[in-house]
Amino acid sequence: MTLKYNNNYDSSDSSILLLHVTGAHEQDDLDHEFQLIKKFSGRDDFQLMSVAVNDWNQDLAPWSAPPVFGAEPFGDGAGQTLQRILEIPMPEKVLLGGYSLAGLFALWASYQTERFAGVAAVSPSVWYPGWLDYVKEHSCESEKVYLSLGRKEEKTRNKVMAQVGEAIRTQAALLEDRCVLEWNDGNHFFEPDVRTAKGFAWLLRDL
Repeated sequence: MTLKYNNNYDSSDSSILLLHVTGAHEQDDLDHEFQLIKKFSGRDDFQLMSVAVNDWNQDLAPWSAPPVFGAEPFGDGAGQTLQRILEIPMPEKVLLGGYSLAGLFALWASYQTERFAGVAAVSPSVWYPGWLDYVKEHSCESEKVYLSLGRKEEKTRNKVMAQVGEAIRTQAALLEDRCVLEWNDGNHFFEPDVRTAKGFAWLLRDL
């Protein structure tokens, strides 16, 4: 497993770090995301670092699962990825976020460690096999959780992924008052950088 780090988005010597877990396909959107976070939050006293994984289905999945779309199964590399992330020198306040399967990873990480003050799980893959059973039996360790989903995401022909709407409602109910659930326009692929920026901005405003 290889993690690639990019910390060129630094407004100050702030003690607040936004850690965005990404795939290589998201790297080009980071500058725009950085500007949007400042705009939406009204703050510029934070750092933004991206951590890019090189094997999306392996490095971000909490446990093995069969393919849901295409032919590639899911691995169980989330534990190793989290271990590597926790080795990064980080300031006192760290907010972890991600989109899609990376959003699920961020959410899963909040059940593993108290290190992250908040997590932004943006359009997270909470349809993942076994996920709801897991969260019903474990406790979230982060103080605040931002969840979001596109209104069209549950309107898919894929029977597994169509469960995402009810799954995220259940997830939000389990997290109770530490959580907000925001609904966005569009399907899963609509404006991921804007949605992620909104998630980080909500966490920043709450600090």
